[in-house]
Amino acid sequence: MSLGIFTVPVPKNEPVREYAPGSPERASLSAKVAEMAGQRVEIPLVIGGKEIRTGRMAKAVMPHDHRHVLADVHLAGPAEVALAIDASRKAKHDWAHMPWEARVAIFLKAAELLAGPYRDVLNAATMLGQSKTCHQAEIDSACETIDFLRFNARYYAEVLTEQPESGPGTWNRMEHRPLEGFVFAVAPFNFTAIASNLAAAPALCGNTVLWKPASTSLFSAYQLTRLWREAGLPDGVINMLPGSGRAIGDPVLNDPNLAGIHFTGSTSVFNGMWRTVAGNLERYRAYPRLVGETGGKDFIFAHPSADPKALTTAILRGAFEYQGQKCSAASRAYIPSNLWARIKDDLIAQVEGIRMGDVSDHGNFVGAVIDEGAFREHKEAIDAARAATDARILAGGTYDDAVGWFVRPTLIEAIDPGYHTMSHELFGPILTLHVYDESKWEEMLDIVDATSPYALTGAVFSQDRYALQVMLHHLRHAAGNFYVNDKPTGAVVGQQPFGGGRMSGTNDKAGSSLNLLRWISPRTIKETFVPATDYRYPFMG
Repeated sequence: MSLGIFTVPVPKNEPVREYAPGSPERASLSAKVAEMAGQRVEIPLVIGGKEIRTGRMAKAVMPHDHRHVLADVHLAGPAEVALAIDASRKAKHDWAHMPWEARVAIFLKAAELLAGPYRDVLNAATMLGQSKTCHQAEIDSACETIDFLRFNARYYAEVLTEQPESGPGTWNRMEHRPLEGFVFAVAPFNFTAIASNLAAAPALCGNTVLWKPASTSLFSAYQLTRLWREAGLPDGVINMLPGSGRAIGDPVLNDPNLAGIHFTGSTSVFNGMWRTVAGNLERYRAYPRLVGETGGKDFIFAHPSADPKALTTAILRGAFEYQGQKCSAASRAYIPSNLWARIKDDLIAQVEGIRMGDVSDHGNFVGAVIDEGAFREHKEAIDAARAATDARILAGGTYDDAVGWFVRPTLIEAIDPGYHTMSHELFGPILTLHVYDESKWEEMLDIVDATSPYALTGAVFSQDRYALQVMLHHLRHAAGNFYVNDKPTGAVVGQQPFGGGRMSGTNDKAGSSLNLLRWISPRTIKETFVPATDYRYPFMG
């Protein structure tokens, strides 16, 4: 029983380590990368705190060296899903009734462990299994994961303090209960921090979770389960189920105790899940909460007054960091004719100069795309652009899968602003730009807004404040995260809560209290100290 009104430590964003040449942190991380690359481990399911080995196997490989097997992974099926649902049910009572500050303490401890002894482990796993450079791993699997854990603890405490007013002779109270049933967390490959938060945020609020990590990020996902266990997370609170979407998703979505879905991934998969849930409504104990962050076709729009160097840098970082495999990555750009003449040669030269290769070589800016399917899709887009009459490749445009799934950062110029790669999500290191008549910049805003069904991130560049106001108003619904004179990537927990609208998701803003509210079911309690004893009201006299 809690006998105090406790204050959660004020969170601060975890400082990003630079990994400069000769630094101790660079030497330490490099040693851990070499150590983990030299091992071939076995990844089980984790259900009710137990490691389950099914014998149905898959391999986790390095994208930048796909012959190098990092782990042999056991896969779940319907029988294991049933075990996980039962484990979550058994864990639910004690977890939901644990004092809120005790739950918070577990995740705060996980943050401290990750800031210390687990930092190299999770960063190395993310580098090796997801082909991230040390910088991309650091800002993701270390800093953002730590930030989610710390900031969510504070936001949860703030939510609990939200209480109603009380009239004379009464005491109105609000308790913030977990949902009835379990939450299904479905994670993407591209951010270890997102994978962690999808499971940890509902669990913090007292829910139990069935967690399906992406098949291409299981090497880091397993390290997260070890982190949570060492932090003291009780058995059965988060159950890890590697496997195919259908083998796991079908029995989960058909279970009457499904209370919510916390999802990041493709729009088509989320739409399919939503349709299945809608068809099962009479089966569920309550309406499941659906929270999804899905696709994007993120833009950079430059006004004729934009700063050329700032624009060029934003394109390079926004489009090509982590091989363009960020939900927020810029994949289309609109450049005015006056600026294009000034930045074209420099932009092309810098794209051609980007170093690509094994992420353990710290001189490389990008690694490989995540798997063969992604490689094939990007190859087809590049080949189509090379053969097109209304588009041309300006830089890059090569690919090689002999060792790893490598796609050169590629710049396509689209003569037609409706060209396929201006509107179709590729999720790779391909940026398509359209050069427009500088005198028609306001007209182009309609095209920016209407070209894509998505509305995740977008950036505008201008030194003209009046023009900025026009763009901010005109593109109000074009992006859930909007950037002015900056690249459209790099949202920081607590600073830029993340999520988009339209076909980019439900915009429940991970990294804020708005997301946590979806995993809570409030109950209002009214207590009357001296209740009425006569049914008649004074007006009846």
